[in-house]
Amino acid sequence: MKVEIITIGDELLIGQVTDTNSTWIAHQITRHGFEVVAISSVGDCSENIIKAIDIAFERADILLLTGGIGPTNDDITKHTLCSYFHTALELNDEVLQNIESIFLKRNLLLNKLTYNQAYVPASSNVIQNSEGTAPILWFEKEDKTLVSLPGVPYEMQTAMYKDVIPLLIKRFHVTEYISRSCIVTGITESDLASKLADFELLLPSGYSLAYLPSLGYISLRLSVWGHEHIEELKQLMRNLKKIVKSYYISKGTKLPEELLSDKLQKKKLTLSTAESCTGGHIAHKITVVPNASKFFIGSIVSYANSVKEQLLNVDKNTIELHGVVSKEVVEQMVINVSKTLNTNCSIAVSGYMGPDGGTKDQPVGTVWIATKYNDDLLFQKHHLGLNREYNIERTANLAILQLIKMIGK
Repeated sequence: MKVEIITIGDELLIGQVTDTNSTWIAHQITRHGFEVVAISSVGDCSENIIKAIDIAFERADILLLTGGIGPTNDDITKHTLCSYFHTALELNDEVLQNIESIFLKRNLLLNKLTYNQAYVPASSNVIQNSEGTAPILWFEKEDKTLVSLPGVPYEMQTAMYKDVIPLLIKRFHVTEYISRSCIVTGITESDLASKLADFELLLPSGYSLAYLPSLGYISLRLSVWGHEHIEELKQLMRNLKKIVKSYYISKGTKLPEELLSDKLQKKKLTLSTAESCTGGHIAHKITVVPNASKFFIGSIVSYANSVKEQLLNVDKNTIELHGVVSKEVVEQMVINVSKTLNTNCSIAVSGYMGPDGGTKDQPVGTVWIATKYNDDLLFQKHHLGLNREYNIERTANLAILQLIKMIGK
């Protein structure tokens, strides 16, 4: 069944808020066998919302709307849907009870605007919102379905998980979408595509291979419709892995920091970082993952040379002779942070993130990464771009991936 996602709100069109809802919905709905044919955003304008619905119903069987069903005056989706489906608002006692219960738990007084959320289109089937006051509205029109969801991400996600996806699966017969993924690093997207050209050419009918580049690595996703292809899909992924084995990191879609967390916990290893140019971003990425305390001991953010010398015992003469962005400096950083914090593994980085700085021999975008695993050391020099934010993120990912490859299985 074909699905279109429409996100509603002026804040999306002016760039004030990033639309994460459509990305999340598309991922979840595709996993359950529905085909997303289009995603669009529209402002808080009834005429434009109706036009968007008309256009969407020409190419999709199911419309999933988010936003515009809150209590304020600019939340016009509910009234617009009344016009579209030629119905009127009516008080829904169950919705009112849900609202009153939420306000009672929060020790809040119910105001008129919130009370009005209990009025719903008479022709809609109402699904209670367990996380908020705006109910989910389900409409049927001939052989088409429209579901209007809250724009608040956690409210929408809960409703999708608990109610909407199970109801859609029950309502429609769908062919399961299956996929397998892996991540690779150390190769450009174009070189990777060249390496996999023959593999793609020989793929059986119905299969597709997607290249999903991130900063520092690329995800590959091989997919097909129909669970009957599962064994064939697994074999194709094994074939793909053989082709990219020099660059292969892991199967699945986990982030680098999640993969490192799994590996360190499995091997009962500990980790420390010494960060110059990334300013603690590697430590941040690592500690975002649950259970980081089981392996991550700490970080020394040695942004200034004086900190490198005082806390990491980097020799001043080494900095003067080789420059702060050098193999020799990160070598001392990675060894000494591991020694100071008593860890099996460590990461050290130093570079020029831009847009200013750098030297003739070490221009902006130059970064040295050192990783240590027990007594083994590994060094990599990278030449990145001029965008500071991208360089910091890319460096953090590359450093984490370098340690993952070093530790191995």
